[in-house]
Amino acid sequence: MNLLTGPRTRVWGGFALAAVVLFGLAPALLSDFRLNLLAKFLCFALVAVGIGLAWGRGGMLTLGQGVFFGIGAYAMAMHLKVADAELKGQAVPDFMAIAGKTELPGYWQPFASPYVAIAAVLLLPAAVAFLLGLGVFKRRVKGAYFAILSQALAAAFAILLVGQQSMGGSNGLNRFRTFFGFNLNDPANKRMLFFIAGAVLLAAVALIRQLMQSRYGELLVAVRDQEERVRFLGYDPANVKLVAYVVAAFLAGIAGALFVPIVGIISPADIGIVPSIAFLIGVAIGGRATLLGPVLGAIGVAWAQSAFSENWPSGWIYAQGLMFVVVVGFFPAGVAGLFALARRRRRVRNLPDPAASAVEALEPVKVPS
Repeated sequence: MNLLTGPRTRVWGGFALAAVVLFGLAPALLSDFRLNLLAKFLCFALVAVGIGLAWGRGGMLTLGQGVFFGIGAYAMAMHLKVADAELKGQAVPDFMAIAGKTELPGYWQPFASPYVAIAAVLLLPAAVAFLLGLGVFKRRVKGAYFAILSQALAAAFAILLVGQQSMGGSNGLNRFRTFFGFNLNDPANKRMLFFIAGAVLLAAVALIRQLMQSRYGELLVAVRDQEERVRFLGYDPANVKLVAYVVAAFLAGIAGALFVPIVGIISPADIGIVPSIAFLIGVAIGGRATLLGPVLGAIGVAWAQSAFSENWPSGWIYAQGLMFVVVVGFFPAGVAGLFALARRRRRVRNLPDPAASAVEALEPVKVPS
């Protein structure tokens, strides 16, 4: 095998190219506003990577990723608001002071520590997904029932936050000034957040690729296609699904935590049913069964939404719906599936024609005189 065209070389070459684009070309070519916008899209791509594992490889239609995105986002936002209040010498964040409160609620107090906030971002979404998945998958809930349940969870979580004035209510939490001591109004720190988001995304893609290429990845596909046969072989499909679901929630929580300082706000509107479906649309358009399809689909759909909203504000929702219908109806494998189909056809064209080979074999051999 040629080392320059081997699978490992292509993988490392792909990661190197992505690193050059993210850490070299993008900061050099984009303005600060566009770079910050791309950092926001990278957060969406991070959620999409987890959905690609759970839905694309595991067959679990996760319509409630906004819940785990929101848990990570609110955990980070609570710490940032408390840290900003401490810098000002105030006992409570600004929105609580306006409401007349003079003391932090009990469940806010631990988030004054950055270590607690980071632990909550990493552990809480995964823990919630573990408990929810344990109850759902052990009862063999799947298909449309699982999708409806996860969507209902996202709706309930958003409604719960709207009624919690200590969490900002429908306005959410916003106006963050610092991020672990760094001034968020400084353009250099904004770029730092972009680099962090890019590095985390590359690490997440590497993690998911390792899972897909491992024995676990093969078992996950087997559970998706023939769950009863896998159970007959002695494996518990519920445990296999649970791992993918927890990993997807883990990545969504990290994405939410990065989203907060990058965008500067988190509210129930960012974590309900509509955002959860938007995550899914990007994955479907990009190609849910591939590694890079969800990433490119999420970034592409988010970029298209921004471009449409700037020039055609009322038309984006129709364009998004049309794209989803076209992909589901005519290209179920997504855009990445089209490239895979083209490669397969090219390989088939390059194969020798069996009929011609058979005729050639039957031709008499000419003996030289």
